[in-house]
Formats: sequence, C-alpha cells, structure tokens
Amino acid sequence: MTASAFGAELFLGRLRPDLLTPPPGDPRRLGEADERFLRALREFCETEVDSHLIEREDRIPDQVIQGLRSLGAFAIRIPREYGGLGLSGRCYLRALMIVNSTHSALGELLAAHQAIGLPQPLLLFGTEEQKRSFLPRCAQEISAFALTEPDIGNDPFRMHTTAVPDRAGASYTLSGVKLWTTNGTIADLLVVMAMVPPAEGRAGGMTVFVVEADTPGVSVEHRSSFLGLRGLENGVIRLHDVVVPAANRIGDEGEGLDIALAAQETGRLSLPAVCAAAAKWSLRIAREWAGVRVQWGRPIGEHDAVAGKLARIAATAFALEAMVELSASRADRGADTALEAELAKLFASEHTWLIADELLQLRGGRGYETAESAAARGERGVPVERLLRDLRIGRIFDGSTEALRSFIADAVLTHHRAVAGAEHDGAPEYRVGVPGGGDVLAGHLLFAEEAAGRIAGDFAAFARRPDQELSAHQRHLGRLVDIGAELYAMSAACAYAVALAGAGDTPVRLADAFCRQARLRVAELFARSAANTDDHDRTVARAVLADDFTWLEEGVVDPSIEGPWIAEPKPGPATGPNLRRRTATGGGASPDPAECEGAHDGR
Repeated sequence: MTASAFGAELFLGRLRPDLLTPPPGDPRRLGEADERFLRALREFCETEVDSHLIEREDRIPDQVIQGLRSLGAFAIRIPREYGGLGLSGRCYLRALMIVNSTHSALGELLAAHQAIGLPQPLLLFGTEEQKRSFLPRCAQEISAFALTEPDIGNDPFRMHTTAVPDRAGASYTLSGVKLWTTNGTIADLLVVMAMVPPAEGRAGGMTVFVVEADTPGVSVEHRSSFLGLRGLENGVIRLHDVVVPAANRIGDEGEGLDIALAAQETGRLSLPAVCAAAAKWSLRIAREWAGVRVQWGRPIGEHDAVAGKLARIAATAFALEAMVELSASRADRGADTALEAELAKLFASEHTWLIADELLQLRGGRGYETAESAAARGERGVPVERLLRDLRIGRIFDGSTEALRSFIADAVLTHHRAVAGAEHDGAPEYRVGVPGGGDVLAGHLLFAEEAAGRIAGDFAAFARRPDQELSAHQRHLGRLVDIGAELYAMSAACAYAVALAGAGDTPVRLADAFCRQARLRVAELFARSAANTDDHDRTVARAVLADDFTWLEEGVVDPSIEGPWIAEPKPGPATGPNLRRRTATGGGASPDPAECEGAHDGR
C-alpha cells in the first residue's frame, strides 16, 4: 500500500478524488483496436450464443468456446509478442461485462483463465523462457488456478498438496486433491499451489507450478454443481505422483502465496465489472417493466414505493460503472489500485446482490418464475431469478465479504503503524466545479472528507492496540471498512460525473442521487459503531456453540444427505473415471485485433 494510492490516502483521512480523475477526453471511449474487438465480441454473443441452452444443459457448447478462441477472447491482455491481442485492462473488463450479461458461465470461463489463471502469474513472475513457452498457448488453450482444498479456503497455510523435489533438482512430484477449481474440468493448463517440504539447504514452502492437464496422475474426479452459475466447469482435481519439470515452477520455492495474491490483486476488478454489468441490465429491465406494468390506474414506476427501487438501482449502477472505469484506467496507467480493487469488490458484491433482490421484488411473481416458464406461457422470458442465483456467489468467492473486510482492515492497520509519528501534509480542500451543477458534488465530497478523517482516527487508535485485542473487534473494524468502501464509491461517482460533463447534466444527477443514498448508509454505519450488540452477540454465540439452545432446534426434519462436514481426501491414484472434458482447440496464433470486426460482421 503506497501513500500515493487513493485507498491508502483515504484511510489516512485524506480524501483525494483528484487521484481518480481520468485523462482528458471522453472517459468511456477506448482505443480503436479495443472498440473493434468489443464490437465483434458483442455481435458474436448476440448471434451465436444461446444463453438459455447453456442454462438448460448446464454446459457451454464447444462451438461457443471455439468461437471465443477465434475472436481472441482468451488472449485479450496477453501482449502481442506472445501471441495475444495486447488490449487494455478496460477492454478486458468491458468484454467481461458483455459475455457475463449473455450468460454468467461465459464470464467465469474468461475471468478464471485471464484473471487468476496462468497468463497473469506468468506475466508478473514468469521467466522469459516460460512466457515464450506458455503464453502463446494461453491465447488458445484454457487454464485454471488450483488452490482451494477441502480443508482450506481463506487459510492457505493448511494446504496438504505436496511437491517433493527429486535429488537432482530436475523435477517435482506433486500429490494432493484440489477442490472447486474453476475451469478445472476443461483446462489444458493448471496453475497448482503446493507445499515443498523443507530440507537441508532449502526452506521449501508454498510454491506455484504449471501442470499439463493431460500429465499422468492428473484426474478430474468430480464436476461440482451449485446454486447458480450453470455451465460452470468447476470440479475436484486429483494429483497423484504427478511429475512436473522444475522449469515449470513459477518463481522460487516459498513464493507461492505472494504470486497468488499479486495475480489476484490485478484480477480483482473482474468481479466489480461483472456486478456493474448486472446492475446496468437490472436498470434496463426495471425501467421497461415499471413503465408498462399498470396497477391502480398508473404505471408502477409512478408509485412511490417502486420509485425508491428505481432510484437505488440507477444510482448504484452509475457508481459501479464509475469505480470500474476509473480504477481500470488508473491500473492501465500503472497506478497502485490494489486497495481500490478490494474496496470495489466488497462494495460491488454486496450492493449488486441487493439490486438483484430489488429487481426480483419489483417484478413480483414474474421475477421468481424462470424465463423459460414465462416464455412458454406467452410472455417475455426475463431471467431475473437466474441473476439472483448467479450473483450470490460474489459475496463468497475471491475473498468472502467477511474475510475481505478483515484483510483490508489488517492492511490499513499495518499502514497506520508504519506511518505512526510521521508528519503528513494534509490534502488541500477539494471542490468540484461542474457546469450547471454548482457545488452539489463538492458538498458530497466535503462530507466524504470529514468521514474519512473520522475512520482514520478510529483506525489510528486501533493500530496502537496489540494484535491479540483486535480479534474481538472484527465487526467494528468491518464497519469502518464498509464506510471506506462507500466513500470510495462516492468519490468515484463524483469524479466520473465531472469527467462526463460533456454528456449533459444526467451524470451529475446520478452522482448526486448516489451520494445522497450513500451518506445515509455512512451515517447508519457510524451509528452502529457507537451503539451495537457486538459484546452481547459474542456471549450468545458462545452459548450456541456450547449447545445451550439445542432445544430450539426440535420439531423439524433435517433433509441433509449423510456424510462428514469436511471430506478427508484419501491419498492415492484416482479410483473412478477421469471426467475431464476436452474442447476442440484452435490452431495458430490469436487473430489480429484489426481482423476481429470483420470476422463476425458479415463483411
């Protein structure tokens, strides 16, 4: 966390919306190569992808995967010298918005490959030889990141998968079981995290390896099914005595966690982009439906109860786009956006889930009905229930909400301790001049600046406490982090509205609406920080764990399927069939972006 980063400044009490200001010009306009690729991708999704077929069959058709390959969608950010398209990070995020709004499984396919799959660790930590060997393949083949195990989630140091080096140091033998590996059932290349045992002359530790999926001993032994994300190729990967060349190790032994975290940080804006797409689609459906559905003599959108939902959806969709666009623009320019991305992920996953819930409520029974059922009886099939199911995972994966709050709080406390006692120049008062907007946005930013000072003071006080005292204050620290996320969203919305001044007054009106709503949430979070039931809740929780209230559980039936709460993976070779699905691979290098538009526009 560097002092020039917006997030670091924010939690030190210095609101710096000037750091979010994009370069001059239309902030929504990308380079010509980016725009050309996105046009081709959109046309492909609109004309070649049947999202309802994916939903029914729980599978992305091979021809869709091959079509994405042909477009270069697996190589958006891979540099041209390694066979990729070499397009911008903003282009990649916009591509995710297009494919994810077509069907969520497509977004997961591309994000699991490019955000946390092999390309990113290679670009950040790979040797030149590794890049030239694997990156051209990543432009055509699918990769997956294998970290999670049945007994580990946010605590990777419990990892059981081992990588034992041979005496000559020429290879490693990997053994273990990996759970919930997205793309794992169709991957050609696996990024595997494993523990190298310490030995004389080597510290060992968590290490990253590139594993060919067809290597003897690699087997897909289960394809997982979930509440949503039908079509997701996610499964259990068994590795038994898998021999991997030492040349396939990324980084040094023991650097695995640093590599994984760095790759995850650069890809963490993927989920906010997906959430922004969901919010934009929700706004469209809400607007159209609220205008045609008539109750008590007028469209429901004119009723006050529904108007509140429309305002919240519109304002939040604007803030989400602002966070994604401005953070991605800063990342493309080389700025430190790690903390911004974490705040965006936290804010986006929580608020977009609420948007989906509001949209379902607005649609009523039609929101709960499947799109296919509605279409079968003659109405427009709007997959709102699918949206709700698919979005719910956002609050869990890529760092659960609870874990992410703790991670952010820990980073902020560490930063406060590092700068304790140092002199800092206060940021100048920041006022926004908006044509036709007066000081409305400046007033919101002054509120945000004051709130940033308050949470900075609280964090500074907590930073002076020993670590062992902080575990009892996770919810309090979490509220401070949530306030920081709201302040970041407010700052981004205001900066984006100013940058969009040429689009008239509507961006300012949306930013104003969002900030008014966010200020109420911030005030509520401050109030809950001052008066809450945290201490009493901990006492009740301990009583629950002590079985004091088991009498309350009587009178119901438990429909669970019998089995252990956490499966203990048994070491050894696979005992069942290998469920790996081999998709057709395209030959040759990815297409030049200049050719993408013509590939699918009928020319």
